[in-house]
This record gives sequence, C-alpha cells and structure tokens, in this order.
Amino acid sequence: MCGRCGQARCLRSQQFVSPLPPLYHGPDFMDSGYESRDIWIIDTTLRDGEQAAGVVFSPEEKLEIARLLAGIGVPEIEAGIPAMGPAEIEDVKALAESKLQIRITCWCRASEKDLKAALLCRVPGIHFSFPLSDVQMRAFGKDWKWVENMVQLLVKAARNDFRYVSVGAQDASRSPVERLATFAALAGEAGADRVRIADTVGFLNPLATFRLMEQLQAQVPGVALDFHGHNDLGMATANAIAALQAGARCVSVTVNGLGERAGNAALEEVVMAARICLGRETGIDSSGFPALSEFVARASGRPLPASKPVVGAAAYLHESGIHCSGLLADRSSFELIHAEDVGLHTSDFVIGKHSGSQGLMAVLAKLNLHIQRDEAAELLQIIRGKAAAKKGALSEEELKRTYFEFRGREPKEG
Repeated sequence: MCGRCGQARCLRSQQFVSPLPPLYHGPDFMDSGYESRDIWIIDTTLRDGEQAAGVVFSPEEKLEIARLLAGIGVPEIEAGIPAMGPAEIEDVKALAESKLQIRITCWCRASEKDLKAALLCRVPGIHFSFPLSDVQMRAFGKDWKWVENMVQLLVKAARNDFRYVSVGAQDASRSPVERLATFAALAGEAGADRVRIADTVGFLNPLATFRLMEQLQAQVPGVALDFHGHNDLGMATANAIAALQAGARCVSVTVNGLGERAGNAALEEVVMAARICLGRETGIDSSGFPALSEFVARASGRPLPASKPVVGAAAYLHESGIHCSGLLADRSSFELIHAEDVGLHTSDFVIGKHSGSQGLMAVLAKLNLHIQRDEAAELLQIIRGKAAAKKGALSEEELKRTYFEFRGREPKEG
C-alpha cells in the first residue's frame, strides 16, 4: 500500500522519486481549460507530424514551430515522446523552459517506464496511449484486463506530478463502442482530464465518426473527448468536423496535415471548416497560417502541393472565364475563403487557355494596358494558342509581350 495515494500498487510504492524540483506548470491563462474556448485544438506536429517517414526537426526548428503555434493562439501542443531518449527529453524540456503561452504535453505509451521518462521533461501535461482494438491488443501482447489495470495505475500515478492527464484509445475506430465507453469511464474515474478517440489507421468516414462520438458523448457525458484522425482515405479533416458536430470539444491536428502515412487532420483546414461550416471559433488567428505552414513545409522537407486547401499557392488563383466574370461582380460567387482571411495577398486571376474576355481585360487594366471588349476577344484566341502550346498559363511578361505583339509594337522597357 502506498502511503501517499492509498493505492495497492503505484509508482511511488516502487520508490521512484523525481530528482528534480517541482514542475513549471505553464502560464495562468491555461488554467481555465476547456471552458475558455468553444473548440480546444491540440497540435501534434512535433510528435505525430515528426513521425512522418523521413521527417526530423532540429531543436531550433521545434522551438520556432512552437513559437509560431503559440503566436496564432493554439492552446496546446503535443511536443514529443520522452521514451525516445535523452535528446528528445532535452528538446521537450527546452520547450517547457521557453515559457511560451501554450500548454505543452508529452506523449507516452501505457507504461511506467514512459511515465518516468516524461517526468524529466518538466512539462505540465502527459498523454498515455492504450491499444484498444482486438488487432492492436494482439499485436502488443495485451488484453482488456491489462488495459483496465494500467489505465487506473498510470492516471492516478501521473496525477501526482502533472497538472493535465490525457489518455488515448489507440485504434478506437476499430474497437467496440461499449469497450470505448468503459475505457473512458475508467479513465475519468481515475482522474484523467481528457480521453482521445484515435482513428489510428484512417478507418472512419464522417457519418461513422458522428455516430461514434455521439454515442460516447451520451454514455460518458462527464468526460472531455478528443478526436484524433488520420488521413489514409482522405477524410481526416471531415472526420474531425463530424466529431465536433457530435459534441466533441477537442481535436488533435497537425500543421499541413503532416503525419504518418497519408498524414493527419490539418490544423488550417479544421480551423477554417469549423468557422465556415459550424460557425464556431477556435480562438486561433488564421492570418498566421502562411508563415507557419511555409516554415513546417521547409523544416519537414515536405513541400506544400499548389492546390493544398487554405494555404496552397494556387488555392486563391482563378483562370476560368466564367469564374473570373462572376468574381468581378461578387467575390463570394466563386470563393468560400478569401486570401486575406488567411493572411495571404488578394486572390488573383491568371491568364491561360480557359480565360475569358472580362478576366483578360481586368488583368491588363492592372498592368495599365487597356483594350476594348472586341479586341480582347481577338487577343484571347492568340493567348489560348500560346497557353496550349506552353501547357500552362502565361506569365506576366509573356502576357505583356503578347499584348504588344498584338498591337504591332514592342513592349516598353521596365
């Protein structure tokens, strides 16, 4: 029997005592917890994002990513895996010592060894991940009795040293809902602040996600649920939004959707979809997305696709004649998000094979090159031929040259 907590078996009864002084628990503004935000975002770029094959962040890059996340108002980051060893512990500890205005949590397997390593990181939060599906329990040589015992042991032990304790149901999407509800109830009774429902292999679809989270909310109404979605079938962001619709207050995401295999729900997509589709705010400043996304793309060696939603280079470009015509009358006709909403320059037209006369005239006017409507239609045929031969839109210089050739004179210098 442990003299400190009264449990028959706990880490303290095994004479493990942290050699370090009391933890720095982070800024006071974090103490209000979930009540302070309609949606609580947990960014796991530094943990799950770095687990993407071939991705390594330097300590300096980790600190800059954390700084950028804190700067736009992300309330919590999952900063790393202490069990990886001393270098990882030092990286996570450095984030804690930076005293950024953000809650920092470390990720652990469901083991006492991982808890001991996490104590060395000096962070206020800890997360334990438990295999919950039959296939995962078989793979790791565990059973339900082990889960029952360990969730109570680890959560109660962690409450001695961590302000925030989270537990995760790994492969929850392939686990019976009754088992998930029992697990969540056990974790809550032991003192966990949050239970993560992880779609570890991207198995769910939005309707199935909604039903699952709705059932769990009904069965364990007193437990804060976090949804963690993977993108193997391209539905991670949609599933995260479905989880929020079903009543979840927390979602785990990564910048640019970076993560194992096909990645995770993307921070920037979830924030904007919650705002537009649900009318709910996350407290995150979307104007900071470009700098954050570009930095993570460079640091990870994973360039952003041009058509990446929200932050892609081509996400706010228009070429189609009918689209440009509509946009000139009302930008909302063909834009759900405006570039300025996410800190980018105003959306723009490109001139190519699919352009129309109005779009061409608008672009030429911005270049101080004027043309009549009937002339624009004639010039457009030349442009379309050049774009088809090039297999792409014309650059500004190519467009100017074509315009002056059409006029029968050389372009002016400068």
